[in-house]
Amino acid sequence: MFKLIGAVLIIISTSWAGFEAARHLTERPRQLRQLKVALQSLEAEIMYGHTPLAEATRNIAKQMDKPLTWFFEAFSNKLEQANLHAKDAWHQSLDEVWNSTAFKKAELEIMKQFGDTLGQHDRHTQQKHIHLAMTHLEREELEARDKQIRYEKMVKSLGVLSGLLLIILLM
Repeated sequence: MFKLIGAVLIIISTSWAGFEAARHLTERPRQLRQLKVALQSLEAEIMYGHTPLAEATRNIAKQMDKPLTWFFEAFSNKLEQANLHAKDAWHQSLDEVWNSTAFKKAELEIMKQFGDTLGQHDRHTQQKHIHLAMTHLEREELEARDKQIRYEKMVKSLGVLSGLLLIILLM
């Protein structure tokens, strides 16, 4: 009886681990798409709305899902309350929220480079920097979707099969 309960617990835990890893593969392309939409919204707010950066990012935060909404809220709050330069507020907000995202180091570098230019140029130059960041994010999204297609089913199966292997070895 205890062996059966142990076997079921092993299968559940290894399957959960596989499905959790697969969820991470699914989340990354979704969050990258959201991030690109957020940058497009930022571009529209800057170019056509002439909205101040703090207000623009607060508006974007209301449109996004978590964890991106946390990032844009933190950035907006830092600009308003801490009176930080846009670059510093951007970097601090990235550091606070980054671990709760599904992004990789490449996306962090893209976002940090973009943050270095934020608020330092006129609207048209800023628009070019937004387009550059979106181009880099597009490349990362294609890579993330490719990894998702290749590895998602395998990771799920690997979780279940490793549990079965562990049970066989323990019997």
